[in-house]
Amino acid sequence: MHDELPYADIFQLKDARVRSVELVECLLERIESYDAASSPTALRSVLAVSVHALDEAAARDAAAARDEPVPRGLLHGIPVLVKDNVEVAGMPSTAGATSLAGRPATRDAPLVQRLRRAGAVVLGTTNLSEWANIRSAHSSSGWSAVGGLTGNPWALDRSAGGSSSGSGAAVAAGLAPLAVGTETDGSITCPASLNGVAGIKPTVGAVPTAGVVPISASQDSPGPLARTVDEVALLLEVLMGVPGILKRAREGPAGLRVAVARTWRTGHPGTDDLFDAALGRLASAGAVLHDVDAATPGEVERDDELTVLLCEFFDDLNAYLPTRGSGGPQDLLSVVEHEKENAAHELPYFGHELSEKALALGGRRNEAYAPARQRNLAWALATCLEPALAGADVLVAPTYGPAWKIDLQLGDRAAAASAVTHAPAIAGWPIATAPMGLVDGLPVGFGAVGRPGAEAQLLAVCRAVERAGRPSWQLPRRG
Repeated sequence: MHDELPYADIFQLKDARVRSVELVECLLERIESYDAASSPTALRSVLAVSVHALDEAAARDAAAARDEPVPRGLLHGIPVLVKDNVEVAGMPSTAGATSLAGRPATRDAPLVQRLRRAGAVVLGTTNLSEWANIRSAHSSSGWSAVGGLTGNPWALDRSAGGSSSGSGAAVAAGLAPLAVGTETDGSITCPASLNGVAGIKPTVGAVPTAGVVPISASQDSPGPLARTVDEVALLLEVLMGVPGILKRAREGPAGLRVAVARTWRTGHPGTDDLFDAALGRLASAGAVLHDVDAATPGEVERDDELTVLLCEFFDDLNAYLPTRGSGGPQDLLSVVEHEKENAAHELPYFGHELSEKALALGGRRNEAYAPARQRNLAWALATCLEPALAGADVLVAPTYGPAWKIDLQLGDRAAAASAVTHAPAIAGWPIATAPMGLVDGLPVGFGAVGRPGAEAQLLAVCRAVERAGRPSWQLPRRG
């Protein structure tokens, strides 16, 4: 059994010239040993493995052995896991829902095409909060009817966050060096923070969303998760098709003007103390810091965002489902009926009242949609982000406190969450996170927000504060 990984990061892996086949074999063995439902640890972070992964790895090794003159891609031979709401040809691509089970993807989403062109080996797909967590206000992150409950590798009784739960947990557990997630509001940031890895939600539109099971055209964005900021930056270059992000991130934050959102602290003493210590490392790296009072969302802002998301979910899912072929629900109404008919499997812990509310709203044509979106954008931009970032390049705050206890009956209880994801989610602006240390043996994250196109700056800031030397993987412990 491969208790130790043959690499520290993908850069060391490239230098060591480990064969891709050997690496894939190692990772498949780890998935079977630590992740599968039959395992004593049963992380359930990987929903399905690709039967073609070893063949793809062998093809990459053969190309390397020929020493072909054509430059190989940035991710040549590197295994990548992809969230199961992204279409990968031949893979389930279910978004965790039995409505899409048995209707495997027949094509690669454009972002997966970019991975393959860069030489990556698609190892499999990851579990997630079903429908990317747009089903219920009482849901437990990381649970899906197809994949079961994803565990947190730092402690199995703790949440892996959502909705890219499997992507965060799998990377933290050393089941793949890189993973792709998606975020609408917090769905990369949260699992990255709770699992002690780095991640970034890029500017909306920077990574193509075609072939991704949708929630919201105005807020959805796929992005990378990895154990280090450098690895995130490299994968982001591939996903965005923009070179030089890693180089600019490695140049560091010297001279960057950084606004510290004191109003976005978590209220969790250990997390906020680590955040203050991280600010010291950031200042030592040459960033120029100043405090700001960033606006926090109230009930109106949260209600407006939910209205927008549900209206867009209705329209966008209805447009998407027929593209997956016949043999299952073709619209949201049919999905809801399917879940009612299969309630024992689909609704054992919580309902789908958000789906039902989306049906009642009926999409963007509802008279509530346009004013809610207008108010939401005005708050996110004019009231929150633009004042907070006046005279600054980057806005920082803690992301989440330690992972909370899983409670399938009552749902998530994320008491130590910052407001850091809310405004950038509405505005479609990028947000990055990286580990800043441990509180009571559990990781907590440092978040950075910037204007559209500021991804490299955000990663430079996160790189300056991420903690080195912590274990990247450990056997999960039971509660």
